[in-house]
Amino acid sequence: MSRETDDLMDLARRQNPETEEDLEDLALGEDYALNPEYVPMVADALDRGDTERLRDLLGALHPADIADLMGFLSADDREELLPHLDPEALAEILSELDTEIREEILEHVPSATLAKALGEMESDDAADVVDDLEADKRAQVLAAMPDVERAAIENTLAYEDETAGRLMQREVVAAPQFWTVGQTIDHLRRESDELPELFFDVYVVDPAYKPVGAAPVSHLLRSRRETPLAQIMEQVTEIPVDMDQEEVAYIFDKYHLISAPVVEPGGRLVGQITVDDIVGVIQEETEEDILALAGVSDAGRDAGFLGIVKSRLPWLLVNLVTEAVAVTVIGPFQPMIAKIVVLVMLIPIVSSLGGNAGTQALTVAVRAIATKELNAANAMRVIMRELAVGLLNGGAVGLMLGGALYLWQHDWKLSLVVFLAIIANLFVAALGGILAPIVLERFGRDPAVSSSVVVTFMTDFFGFLALLGIAALILL
Repeated sequence: MSRETDDLMDLARRQNPETEEDLEDLALGEDYALNPEYVPMVADALDRGDTERLRDLLGALHPADIADLMGFLSADDREELLPHLDPEALAEILSELDTEIREEILEHVPSATLAKALGEMESDDAADVVDDLEADKRAQVLAAMPDVERAAIENTLAYEDETAGRLMQREVVAAPQFWTVGQTIDHLRRESDELPELFFDVYVVDPAYKPVGAAPVSHLLRSRRETPLAQIMEQVTEIPVDMDQEEVAYIFDKYHLISAPVVEPGGRLVGQITVDDIVGVIQEETEEDILALAGVSDAGRDAGFLGIVKSRLPWLLVNLVTEAVAVTVIGPFQPMIAKIVVLVMLIPIVSSLGGNAGTQALTVAVRAIATKELNAANAMRVIMRELAVGLLNGGAVGLMLGGALYLWQHDWKLSLVVFLAIIANLFVAALGGILAPIVLERFGRDPAVSSSVVVTFMTDFFGFLALLGIAALILL
């Protein structure tokens, strides 16, 4: 612990108790991130058993900030902090925690306390927490919950992971299409305790409980009481319960939705998805794609080094095999390399340039596929564009490197070899970078996971072959 931190904590203790406003100012920076100095203050209060001080420190934080704080505390401090959180606060914090930290914390929360916390959560968030529990504890927690809440969680868990059914909350507000605005508002007031904590639309349903429209709350408040719902309702975009969450996020983004009804195969309304759920999905899917492009998994703040090694080593071994294949192309050219030693220096340069160019094209392609901006309708145009970019970039870089090599070696033939080799390799890099994800996606593979190894192999193999093959033709 630094001297500055010790001084800060001493000052804090001397000034204790601060006002809540002072603590709020101290807790967060201008970017709304948790200040590093706040973490040792909480840890110090835990070490001293100062319950009042700890209550003040936690009271100045939003539940999302407490979840962030949990990630910076040690495992022992997190366990010690749990008894100081009431079920309502625990419910909000659990829904904000990283999965790895949440799984660790759940082991130390008593089943009865956890059951009460789940009762404070929306059904989708509660199901996510229950899904993280070990089988024995899951049974204990569910047994301690009221029948209705338990049934809602069990029904949600019956759907496949990462589908609309798992993402939705079962709490919805629905009204028959023959109701008026006044009847609807009166119903909302009478049933206020049963309403979802957050909702934007009242879904208008037919006798089979199928959504025929949605009346936004803003329209309800602006309309006269005698106005039929059928006159103010808007068309809805229904989400099938088995739709992949990535597809759901695409629909929300495309149609600028705030909420959408989720329906069973027969069309019956079973839940709703709101935009706050979609923000989490977009962040999760983006992180997955970024990590997959590098062949790694999310290590988390508390991950052990053996777990990180296990997640990364397989792709390194795959890359080792592909690179071993790629370097076999050098073997037949060894006599020429022995005569023209400068080629040894040029091989990694040409290979590295191709790898970088391939990564550029690959990143653009994976993003375009994920956002559905690239499909069969425009694939050929995008491929031709990337090939043209590869040729132009290859010409520009090749001209610069070839010119520099001529000034050094005064050999125009060697400069020409490098110029042509770079053009060829950047062309192949562009081709591999755009085609690999398209082909993999066509065969049902995740292009973000597998493409980088394919592109690296292509750029190295053809980079070696282009440089040495062209050198053999021109220099010998």
